[in-house]
Amino acid sequence: MTKLGKNEVNMSEGPIWKHIVNFAIPMLIGLIFQQLYNTVDSIVVGNFVSKEALAAVGSSTSIINTLIGIFNGFSTGAGVVISQKFGAREDDRVKDAVHTTMLFMLFLSVIFTGVGVALAKPLLRFMDTPDDVFGEATTYLTIYFAGVSGLMIYNTGAGIMRAVGDSRRPLYFLVFSAVVNTILDLVFVIVFHMGVAGVAYATIIAQFLSAILVVLVLMRAKGSYKLELKSLKISKPMLYQVLRIGLPTSIQSGLTAFSNVFVQSYVNQFGSDCMAGWSAYNKLDAFLGLPAQATSMAVTTFAGQNMGAGKYKRVEQGLYITLAITAGITVVLMVPLMIFAEPLTALFNQETEVLRYGVMFVRLMIPFYLFLCVFNTYAGVLRGTGDATAPMLLLLGSFVVFRQIYLAIVDRFIGTPQAIALGYPAGWILAAIALFAYYMLHGRHRIRHRGPAPAKGHE
Repeated sequence: MTKLGKNEVNMSEGPIWKHIVNFAIPMLIGLIFQQLYNTVDSIVVGNFVSKEALAAVGSSTSIINTLIGIFNGFSTGAGVVISQKFGAREDDRVKDAVHTTMLFMLFLSVIFTGVGVALAKPLLRFMDTPDDVFGEATTYLTIYFAGVSGLMIYNTGAGIMRAVGDSRRPLYFLVFSAVVNTILDLVFVIVFHMGVAGVAYATIIAQFLSAILVVLVLMRAKGSYKLELKSLKISKPMLYQVLRIGLPTSIQSGLTAFSNVFVQSYVNQFGSDCMAGWSAYNKLDAFLGLPAQATSMAVTTFAGQNMGAGKYKRVEQGLYITLAITAGITVVLMVPLMIFAEPLTALFNQETEVLRYGVMFVRLMIPFYLFLCVFNTYAGVLRGTGDATAPMLLLLGSFVVFRQIYLAIVDRFIGTPQAIALGYPAGWILAAIALFAYYMLHGRHRIRHRGPAPAKGHE
């Protein structure tokens, strides 16, 4: 066992709420800046190019999130394994997990680049993207996926750092890259008149810079998570442990994001004004959902470390504390977003019809956001304990199966933008109920009586 480094945090001791808050705040700020990538792209093209350009960037989001969601599932699995080994002070296995994860993710990033570029046009056609949006959407997607490995490398390295309790330095790198992205967006679009291509190039350049920074920090680290190029190799037992948790999360994230491609295709039938309004809502929606994401990541690491340390009671306590914190933050954010829906939507485009659709979507959807707090918190705790399969199945059932059935029915019998949009909160409500029920019936018993299940091929 080694002494904790200055950027490492042992969450198995000390006040629970303080660990959750201290970890989640940098995560939240980081997520905000990460979200600024696509949001700034939308603001710039919506104001300095056209509403069609705004619709193009917005309609690309669900496709981008599909491939990134698949990839990030693997990063989640690695983070859980590393946090558990770190909590148990198994330094050799932390080292194995770090190097196995980095090499495997480098391999995946090459595959995802090729798949993303190849599928850009077919997926846009599949979504019935209107002709006045199709060309710019293709340009944005193709450039984005050509450089997506920068984002993937950053997320993997940042996930490793967070697993040992360091959520601050990944934040600093995100702030830096978001500022770079904003500056390059304005220069490429306003000065060089590069349109949608300009914001895409700005994004991938900024992402590569953040990837370089996080890799340099890992290579200079003093702890067990230090990255050494000569030590990069795949440990099959460790890869199995990562995939055991990461693969279900990956499947769930990827399929959930892909189900949003169907939602976008339903929205596309109402034309570019509705698409642009939906895009503006989605950018505001993403910010409101960030507290639940940040605290979910925090409680996953918290649960992983405490399961590794054998402190199962703290895991339960952490769940309820996290739920209270997340719900409180979300309520505070919901009110001003409802009140200032119009000026916030106008940040993206000021055309009358675009504004009308955007404000309508915001005020229709916002009241349901407390359900995100519930299912994100329970899913985060379950993943931290090593149970990733149940959240995957329950979330897939809610966000993919149920949502698609709902959309098919309302599109046939109602066919309004409002009815289509409500497919999102309908899935959230079902997911919250399902995960709460599963935890009460199975997850709580597992934490109290069994602890983490032994991994196959454990070294």
